[in-house]
Amino acid sequence: MTYSRRQFGKLALTSLPLATAALSNPKILFAAGKPNSKFNGVQIGVITPYSYHNMPNDAKSLLEYMVADGINATEIHSEPIEEWAGAPKAPQMQRPAGGLGGPGRPPAQPNAARAPRVITPEQKAHAESVNAWRLSTPPAKFEEFRKWYADAGVSIYGFKLGLTNEMSDELYDWTFNVTKVLGANQLTMEMPDGDSALTARIGKFAAKHKMMVGYHAHLQAKPDTWDEAMSQSPYNGINIDMGHYTAAGNTDQVAFLKKNYARITSMHLKDRKSPAHGEANMPWGEGDTPIKELLQTMKKEGYKFEATIELEYPVPADSTSGKEVVKCLNYCKAALA
Repeated sequence: MTYSRRQFGKLALTSLPLATAALSNPKILFAAGKPNSKFNGVQIGVITPYSYHNMPNDAKSLLEYMVADGINATEIHSEPIEEWAGAPKAPQMQRPAGGLGGPGRPPAQPNAARAPRVITPEQKAHAESVNAWRLSTPPAKFEEFRKWYADAGVSIYGFKLGLTNEMSDELYDWTFNVTKVLGANQLTMEMPDGDSALTARIGKFAAKHKMMVGYHAHLQAKPDTWDEAMSQSPYNGINIDMGHYTAAGNTDQVAFLKKNYARITSMHLKDRKSPAHGEANMPWGEGDTPIKELLQTMKKEGYKFEATIELEYPVPADSTSGKEVVKCLNYCKAALA
């Protein structure tokens, strides 16, 4: 029996065996039609695993969610990929890199500015073991992962792994090489506030590998936040989060997009209130982030960077993160019609 993509999506949400069977047999997916979240020239993706809060966040589950939801592109954190590849597991209760409060869970205080991280001895030891594992794992290993996702119709455009001062040059090269093998066009990471030496070093390696780096900012985001990093290297760019940008008190979202489009690697979408209204994350259409106008600008101007759904508002008790991601996707589709 051949299913339409819509039928497959509905069945996959209620039937894990069907989704599992389809993902183990790409021909089923080909017959059903691959997922497609590119609307009128604008590629809509989703950041994973972050957007699927409180759901299993292994690589296989994430792929099932995206196929069922009709999403064909993702910016993905390193954790599910490296877990799939056999990386050492994190100690219990460790907060993973990239700002997650835990696998698939939002930060404990999503509306607050990012507090400095305190690294415990256990976390330091784990990071060292992971880095040793990375250097022993050839980047070519990740070609299998890329093909697995691609066969199901999902491309990886962003790979999120934070580079630090403590990492060796060999680890920098490894990270950029893995990003390329995964088929991504950008490496993304948190903006290293006040560390111009680090962004300069990253920019040199980005130029060496001819790979853009998108720096993601939270409530420290201002119109000039990325200026110094961009001046250091043509490969240092902006992973702009327009929800955080709005909650930081900025009102020039569309103007920022038009001014910096050539250096924007991708744009995160969430709806947040302005400081005057409390900064809260809201269901889309209820906050102060001009999501529709931003997407319409991308469509009108023909910008080619991706727009990324980042589900961060509280999930209603009668819903799931997966259902809310679909609502956000439909919001984007309507805005781009």
